[in-house]
Order: sequence, then structure tokens, then C-alpha cells
Amino acid sequence: MKSLKVGLVQQSYLENREENLEKNYQQICHAADQGAELIILPELHSSLYFCQTEDRSHFNLAEKIPGEITKKFAELTKKLGIVLVISLFEKRAAGLYHNTAVVLEKDGSIAGTYRKMHIPDDPGYYEKFYFTPGDLGFNPINTSVGKLGILICWDQWYPEAARLMALAGAEMLIYPSAIGYDPNDKPTEQQRQLAAWMTVQQGHAVANGIPVVTVNRIGFEADPSQATTGIDFWGSSFVAGCQGELLGQASAKKEELLCVDIDLNHSEQVRQIWPFFRDRRIDQYQELLKRFRD
Repeated sequence: MKSLKVGLVQQSYLENREENLEKNYQQICHAADQGAELIILPELHSSLYFCQTEDRSHFNLAEKIPGEITKKFAELTKKLGIVLVISLFEKRAAGLYHNTAVVLEKDGSIAGTYRKMHIPDDPGYYEKFYFTPGDLGFNPINTSVGKLGILICWDQWYPEAARLMALAGAEMLIYPSAIGYDPNDKPTEQQRQLAAWMTVQQGHAVANGIPVVTVNRIGFEADPSQATTGIDFWGSSFVAGCQGELLGQASAKKEELLCVDIDLNHSEQVRQIWPFFRDRRIDQYQELLKRFRD
């Protein structure tokens, strides 16, 4: 068994950026103390989820890569000897911003970046106001712990994204996320949404024969504009094995550090008995390139 211990840092966040980064820092250290070699933080973990409103002042939260945050965490990865996945509001140029994940190697170097490809625009999730769709493609990032298929939150609903990462050799899919309930929805509707969110990602694990790691934030964040009642982030960070089985899941109600062992050899064994890649009809999929089949 080729085992990798993965640490999922599920946290709530505050208005104070330095406090958020300090919370990240402490939990990363705790995960490393528990033997985690790969540690993942939620989406946009240095601030509150600012996309609930369209506010031009929030562009001040963006920073260059490399920049202050990447430098801070690079020093930590080098100190602890871990691979770390962080999530940033990237300032690429004046008027050009991305929602970007950065993978930091054990030596403190940047192993690679991924820019979020699918950008939502819904009440409480006005991301198109802030983020330009990614242009780096669906390319796994080579690290000392394996080839990581990094995707971000809204990407998790798209089987095409998961498939392209797997076809490019990703050994696991990783989704830093920020998703939650509308507090006005009935509990039954909230549970359906949570179940759908987990099921679709477990489906990506099954269809591609690789593990999935999803790290979500937790806690209630009010809408500053009061146009909505805010978002109750549902946590529930989890790891699914390559047959969709749950290897570990965090609470839906509290901050938590979840450390899970993943058997990296199991994917090859499963792909031998479920050879989905062998049986793909690549000669018949041209219609996927259309927006809709009228």
C-alpha cells in the first residue's frame, strides 16, 4: 500500500485578514504534527466570502502571485516539509483578476497554479463581478506526493473538468470550496443540496477511478448589503476513495481538522476491473463541444 496522509483544514473566517491567516497557520502545523504530507485549505481562506455583494473596494483584497500570502505559506511548507494547497484572489494585472489555487512544494517553491474555470453568478455568489475565467486549462500539478488535479468549488459540478484532469494523469482531484445553504430554504431542501454536492463529487471519483478531496469552509456569514440573509456554509469536508466510498468526513457545524490516509495504489486496481477509460467512445463525443443540441 502506497499511503498518503492528507489534512483537510475546515475553518470559519473573520473580517480580520491576519487573524484568518494565523488560524490557517496553526491548523496547518497541527495537521503536520499528525503526519499529513499534503494539506489543503478552503477556497479564499484569507477573508470572508466577499462575493455576496458587488463591491469595488473588495478588489483591494487581491494580490500578485508570488506575493505576501504565497511567501508566508512557502516559508511554512519549507519548515514543515509538506505540500500545501492554498487559495487566493489573484491580481494578475489592473482590472484582471482570478480565483486561483497555488500548490506549494516541500522546499517552499511554487509547484503550480490553477485558475478557476467555471465562474458562478447567482444571488450571494456574484463571482463574475470579480473573477476572469481561468486560462491555464485542466492540467494536473506535479508534486513530490503525486500529480494533483486541482479544481475550485463551482468546478465540482462539471464532469468534463474532472475527466480532463484524470485524462491528463491526475492521481487525485482536489476541490477547495466555499458553498453553503440559503438560511431561508427548508431543511429538506438544504439536505438535498448537500447530498447532491457530495454525490456528484463521489461520482467523479467513480467515473475516473481516483480519490476526491473536498475542503469547505464552515459557519454563517451575513450579507453586508442585506439583500439576502447570508450564507450558512455547510462544512462537511470529505475524502472519497476511487469507488466513491467515504474515507472521512468532517462536521457540518464546526471547525475541524480532518486527516485521512489514502491508498494511492488502489486506483490502478479499480481501473483494471472497471476499465472506463478503455471503453470510452471518443469517436462519438463531438456533440459535447456544443452549448446545447437543438
